[in-house]
Amino acid sequence: MNSFFVGPKIYNGSHSVDFLKDLKKEKAFLVTDKMMVKFGMADAITNRLQGIPCKIFSDVEPNPSLETVQNGLAMFLEEKPDVIIALGGGSPIDVAKAILLFYYQVMEKIPNAKWVDKPLFIAIPTTSGTGSEVTSYSVVTDMSNNIKIPLNDERMIPEVAILDEQLTKTVPPSVTADTGMDVLTHAIEAYVSANATELTDLYAEKAIKSVFTYLLRAYRFGNDMEARGKIHLASCMAGIAFTNASLGITHSLAHAIGAKFHLSHGRSNALLLPYIIQYNGGICDETYQTSKAAKKYAELARILGLPCSTRREGVMSLSTAVKVLNEKLAIPLSIHGANIEEQEYEQQLQDIVDSAQKDICTEGNPREVSESDFIHLLKWIYKG
Repeated sequence: MNSFFVGPKIYNGSHSVDFLKDLKKEKAFLVTDKMMVKFGMADAITNRLQGIPCKIFSDVEPNPSLETVQNGLAMFLEEKPDVIIALGGGSPIDVAKAILLFYYQVMEKIPNAKWVDKPLFIAIPTTSGTGSEVTSYSVVTDMSNNIKIPLNDERMIPEVAILDEQLTKTVPPSVTADTGMDVLTHAIEAYVSANATELTDLYAEKAIKSVFTYLLRAYRFGNDMEARGKIHLASCMAGIAFTNASLGITHSLAHAIGAKFHLSHGRSNALLLPYIIQYNGGICDETYQTSKAAKKYAELARILGLPCSTRREGVMSLSTAVKVLNEKLAIPLSIHGANIEEQEYEQQLQDIVDSAQKDICTEGNPREVSESDFIHLLKWIYKG
């Protein structure tokens, strides 16, 4: 039996952030980062709250830490808001999710705890990448052990998502590239996931086509609001696809490598994806004729108008198309190209493998991955 969940009410389009003007709440809690405050984005949100008192927690950093979540939780418990708003890229949204999850866990452990009504959770992404505004996932970093911790709980899904492309127009090209390739990775991994369904495929396919059609435009012409709007929606659609279908080892390895070498999540996914397509598609061990993933990769190649006269050709076409897109976006094509020293990489190899094996995303991969497979993959991906 399959299931499909669509959680938030989604407001999209230019100036959809004005939804906040009609909000009827007593107290708001805004989770964001210092850049959003510096450039007036946080003020743009609080000014639309029509006098609702709002406490701002702006200490969110890239790859947010457990400590940050704990600090935010302490402020949240003190404020007792009835609406929590996450503003920014994936990091502030992930922190807001984790704050809520830990809040529920804390309250469950307190005997005779006095529960307040569940706060309304509104997510407002300002980058087009994570799809976090519609997913049950969050990723935080355990700094003491230098590992990323993916969390998955339906209580973290926002009730409202606001997709206003006007909030993305100042995103620099490199971030547009990295986050856009994160969208593509979400969609492709969801499409071939062991848990994919016809419904998740619909969202994934549309997101994939949009990325190949509009990402370069958004990257090269930052004021092209049509392109930015399409990628913003693609991010959301990919999020809906993977929160229902799950992800795979591209993400497992990206979490581990990103934590060790502080490489952005989208960039990690982008450079890993072509290799994982070939691995999952049976190119490395000549199993592509019987591989379900290979069949679906070839179908994507057909949808995108790429050469796909055979299953093998379809897999290779898709992998090559991702590499070409990376190159046009100035994204490295290997770990070595990301300026990671080989000796340091080799020293961390086993830790990366151990982390990837334990990652919840590995469960959704379309084929089982052994420890030796991970090691061979990581050595191959280093030099390309």
